[in-house]
Amino acid sequence: MEYVEALEWLYGLSARGVRLELDRMTGAVAERGNPQDTVPVVHVAGTNGKGSVCAMVERSLREAGYRTGRFASPHLHRFAERVMIGGAPLPESEVAERLSDIRSVLPTLPPLTFFEVSALMAFEAFRDHRCDVAVVEVGLGGRLDATNVVRRPAVSVITRIAKDHTKILGDTLGAIAHEKAGILRPGVPAVIGAREPEARAAIEAELAHHGTDAWWIGEDFEGEPIVPAGELPLDSPGRARLRVGDRESEYALGLRGEFQAENAAIARAALERLDAGGFPVPSMAIREGLENVDWAGRLEVVRDGGRQVVFDCGHNPDGCEAFGAFLRRRTVPGPVVLLFGAMADKDYANMLGPFDDVVDERVYAIPPMPRAPESLSVFQAVRPGEVAATVSEGLARARALAGDHGTVLVAGSIFLVQAARAEVLGVRSDPPIAM
Repeated sequence: MEYVEALEWLYGLSARGVRLELDRMTGAVAERGNPQDTVPVVHVAGTNGKGSVCAMVERSLREAGYRTGRFASPHLHRFAERVMIGGAPLPESEVAERLSDIRSVLPTLPPLTFFEVSALMAFEAFRDHRCDVAVVEVGLGGRLDATNVVRRPAVSVITRIAKDHTKILGDTLGAIAHEKAGILRPGVPAVIGAREPEARAAIEAELAHHGTDAWWIGEDFEGEPIVPAGELPLDSPGRARLRVGDRESEYALGLRGEFQAENAAIARAALERLDAGGFPVPSMAIREGLENVDWAGRLEVVRDGGRQVVFDCGHNPDGCEAFGAFLRRRTVPGPVVLLFGAMADKDYANMLGPFDDVVDERVYAIPPMPRAPESLSVFQAVRPGEVAATVSEGLARARALAGDHGTVLVAGSIFLVQAARAEVLGVRSDPPIAM
């Protein structure tokens, strides 16, 4: 198959939906020689922050000289971005070849979903590229996520816990944390970035069940943003004071937002646990990794003529709260216009509130997808704003409202960010494929 044909076949599996259970994936990897066991894995779960932590850990390991793999989801512009080797996406030709190979043997495998095939492809790519270590981000939850076929990771990491996917994972922080804690393993060092008492209690119960040794944020390690007095430029880089044990240092951070201090602390703790477990990671590699890490669409500030555009994939209330807090500490040239859209199953009512005191106008748009709301008036019912028929029209209207020297904020759904970012920066994306 060619790349697009392979993607059409893969996306066709989306009709099988999200089916959280491990039997299919366990059977599939066993048929394929258990590739997930051939490369040491840093396994990362959490509601928010797990993508940032994965990016920081992977970049630091690369700075230390390791050949890295990374599995992340969802992708921003191209499916190939989900599987990275040495910081670069798999070539499209290799994606097509690997998906063709899996498709050819699919009759001998359990009926895998879109995400399960993606994860299987990643594990096989890490093995075949002889990665020294792979950083693997959980897709949804943890306990029954396809990535949880990793039987003995090098380090298990849980980031911040918040409410998201509540219809699947549960509607309390305790229930959600229980699902995330399903990645913990006996004898495998853990790094826990959850602070909420209810979430901590659920994780502690799982740690006790396994007898797992864990480092906790706020106790064994900590991260605090270094925020100068007064407002900062919108595109200013961050700095943080990070502590592990009694060792404290200041770091420059490549990812923006005061909340990244917490993610950087989790990443540093995970790297130090790796170092103690036989994967040497010099302190300079950690410093350079945290400073040089780059991740598109996460508080990303770009120039668009005379105006600025900020892209952020915060897709739940917690993420939007962080975006709003970031903006309130910075000088944001006005007029400030929010281009927003979210899937119907998201808590968009509580996603819109954090922008109340920072935006002047709102424009609503969303790509045509099965999970999109039937009418964008649902957003207007929460906060007044204009409705656009397409993302391109929404972006044009937001630009016009911001004028030549204002600011456009693009937030909500990653699908909205992808479409708007592709147009602003001229980034090549996969062709639209029906799901």
